[in-house]
Amino acid sequence: MTIKIGIIIGSTRPNRNGEQVAKWVFDVASKRTDAEFELVDLLDYPLPHLDEPLPPSLGQYQNEHTKRWAAKIASFDGFVMVTPEYNHSTSGVLKNAIDYLFAEWANKAVGFVSYGGAGGARAAEHLRLIVGELQMADVRQQVVLSLLTEFENFSVFKPGEYNLAALGTLLDQVVAWSTALAPLRQPAASEA
Repeated sequence: MTIKIGIIIGSTRPNRNGEQVAKWVFDVASKRTDAEFELVDLLDYPLPHLDEPLPPSLGQYQNEHTKRWAAKIASFDGFVMVTPEYNHSTSGVLKNAIDYLFAEWANKAVGFVSYGGAGGARAAEHLRLIVGELQMADVRQQVVLSLLTEFENFSVFKPGEYNLAALGTLLDQVVAWSTALAPLRQPAASEA
């Protein structure tokens, strides 16, 4: 079984920094042979504010946009979420995308690459609480990217080489935990 990891771009703002960061993560990850990696851009999955009539935990999605999003997330064994920090938290669009689903997230590993004035650390901490409720295993390693040191003019991403070790460790952990959690995902896959 090949482990599949989705790298989610957690911002949809015009001129967002997240796309550059996610492409860097993808470029580094793509050199690995222990998993397959795919960029998942929330711009490609336009989700209105949560508009499902039933709780996501029931898995009875009514809207086509939800079913499309659910199918994409279900196809992965783990995730790297690339998040900005807005007002000491993650982006509204990423939180909304997470809230749409339940079973599709469960028993999967997740790691965080964050960016912002304080490196996005507070956004990742909020995400850890959110994903815990969804039965996701968040890995310890985090990549924290400061707008002051890793971006030219706060907008052109130029990561220092020292970030590669942290990213490598994060990917190691996400792949290892995604692999370890595979037996827990099997019953859900066979019921579908």
